[in-house]
Parts: sequence; C-alpha cells; structure tokens
Amino acid sequence: MTLNENLGQWSEMLMFLAALVYVVAFVAFTWDLASHSRATRRAEEATRAESGDAAVGLDRVPAGVAAGGAGADAGAGAGRGQEGAAPSGRAAPGYPEDAAEQTGVGTRGRGRSRAEKARLAGQTADDAMLYSGERRPAANVAVAVMVLAAVVHLAGVVTRGLAAGRVPWGNMYEFCTTGALVVSAVFLISLLFRDLRFVGTLVSGLALVMMVAATIGFPTPVGHLQPALQSYWLVIHVSVAVMASGVFTITFAMAVLQLLQGWRERRLIEGERDRMPFLRLVPSAQALENFAFRLNAVGFVMWTITLAFGAIWAEQAWGRYWGWDAKEVWTFVIWVVYAAYLHARATRGWTGARSAWLSIIGYACIIFNFTAVNTVFNGLHSYSGL
Repeated sequence: MTLNENLGQWSEMLMFLAALVYVVAFVAFTWDLASHSRATRRAEEATRAESGDAAVGLDRVPAGVAAGGAGADAGAGAGRGQEGAAPSGRAAPGYPEDAAEQTGVGTRGRGRSRAEKARLAGQTADDAMLYSGERRPAANVAVAVMVLAAVVHLAGVVTRGLAAGRVPWGNMYEFCTTGALVVSAVFLISLLFRDLRFVGTLVSGLALVMMVAATIGFPTPVGHLQPALQSYWLVIHVSVAVMASGVFTITFAMAVLQLLQGWRERRLIEGERDRMPFLRLVPSAQALENFAFRLNAVGFVMWTITLAFGAIWAEQAWGRYWGWDAKEVWTFVIWVVYAAYLHARATRGWTGARSAWLSIIGYACIIFNFTAVNTVFNGLHSYSGL
C-alpha cells in the first residue's frame, strides 16, 4: 500500500499539538492541588486563631464558675469511669487502651485504632471516591482540557494509521503515542464513575512524558511494517498489551500517591505538622491501595492474554511458542512480578507500602521492557524502527 507522507506530517503536527494541550492540562491539575493546599493552610490558621480566642475567653470566666465547670467535668469523667467501663477488661472508647481495638487496616497490615482514625478524620478525601459537589474550578478546567488533548491525540493516531495504511503501533514511536492515548482514555473513562481528579497531575504528566519520548527519543517516519509484523496478530496481541500498559500506568500513579499519603498519615497520627496539605484531596492510603489492587487485577488478566497471544503468534511466525528471546523473557518477568503482587497482597497480607512498591517495580519492568529491551538487546523482537 502506498504511504501518504503528507498525511503523516499532519499526524506529527497533531501529536505536537496534543502534547502542548497536555502541558496545559498538567498545569491546571497542579494548580488545583496547589490552590487547595493554600486554602487548607488558611483554614488551619483561622482555626488556630479561633482556638486562641476561645482560650482567652476562658481565662476571663469567674473563678467560681470555672471551678464549678471543672467539678462538673470531673464528675462526668467519674461517671464515665463507672458507667462506661468496658466489660471483660476491654478498654472503653476514648481511653488510651482503645488503641488495641483495631477498626481498619494500616500501612503494615495492622489495624487502625479509633484514636488514629479520629486524628485522620477530615484529613483525606472520601474513600468511596465519589463526587461531593465541592467547587473545584481548576480541576474542572483541567478535565475539559484533558478531553481536548485526548481528541487531538486521537486525531493524530488515526491520521498516522491512515498515512501508513495499517494499525498505528508497528514501532516504538507509534506504540508510545498510542499508549499515551490509552492512558488518557482510561483516566477519562474512569472519571465517569469515580472522582479520580486527584491523580490527574500524574496521569497528564505521564502522558506528556510518553509523547515527548516518542517525539524526541523515538522519531520514526511513516513506513511499512516488517514482514514478521504483517499479521492480524499485530492487532490482537499489541492492542491488548497497550491497554494493559495503560491500566498499569494508572495503578503506578496511584501507588506513588499511596506512598505519599501513607507517609503523611503517619505524621498526622504522631501529631506532626502536615507538610502536604494538598493530599486532603486524595483518599486514604488504604482506599488507594484497594482501588489499585482491583485495577491491577484487570491489567494482569490483560497481560496474561498478551503473553498467551504472543506465544501463539511466535509459533505461527517462527515455528515455536517460546524461544527465550529478550522480549519474551521480560514479558514473562512482568507477568511474574504482578502475579507476585496479587498473590502477596491477597494471601500473604502484604499491604501498605510493600504492595505499593511491588506495583512500582512491576511498572519499572514495563518501562525497561519497552525501552532498553527494544533498543539495547538484539533479538527477534527488535522492531523499534530506529
């Protein structure tokens, strides 16, 4: 089929324009977090000022009234000590011993006590990740710009395919640009069901990095496929791999946020100053972990299909299902890492930071498989186009 180089140039222009729009989306999402951080600090300062005024007012209360109040409090405390005593030696709510009563799951698989949960109340977003109706104009603008970027990006990918007369994922440039589009699409579709705007900064930033990598690191003009790739299995095998990589990109972003939120929660429980108040827009570390676990399970199924379809395609192309080629080995390594992640969390109780780091390691293996394996290692899968 004849190549349409003019249409290929239009595709490159659209890709460049999409990257610029992703920059605007990234700035808007970052501004949303920054504005809430400043608003949070102002609210905290106002609360401290009001607490100071209340303390001054208490000092002006007559001594007798103050003493009476103290006596009443003491009496109430005594009453609580008699009526609220926990049966069978169990600590009553509100007492230090209540730390033994576990009501949630913490960063190392242990429970959160009620005292810890009380300290974290109001410090994170709703764990259900539902829209609350709170006014966030910067976030709304960011989502609108992200939609525009995805539309322009889609036009660039489609024109690339039309220019080449085939599916646009035959080399690293095309895989990277299509993968960035899938990341954006997965994020925008998820926004229809959950309020995931808190992860928009990382998602738009990752999409932008992928576009820059494709343009600067892997520039490839429109061309025909190599003979081994001229198969319908290219559509099936690579499309599933792209979708799985898009899902893993989202879970990688959530794992990073989980680590940051977990560190912040520990500081708040210990009574230290909140150094990342913008994370109030983000659900708890446990909620992020649970949601990422479900997404990783979906991505793992897709990657399993990728591995199986790749073996079938290899048998048709080279007469064997498995040949220990570098690409095949690293695809299997990725599968093993995510299988270990799912197994460790589901059966061994690896929660908190350990599960987040396993997810991050899995995504690092994907990046290595896509970059180093395609460019450094020689093998039958050397289709980088460079």
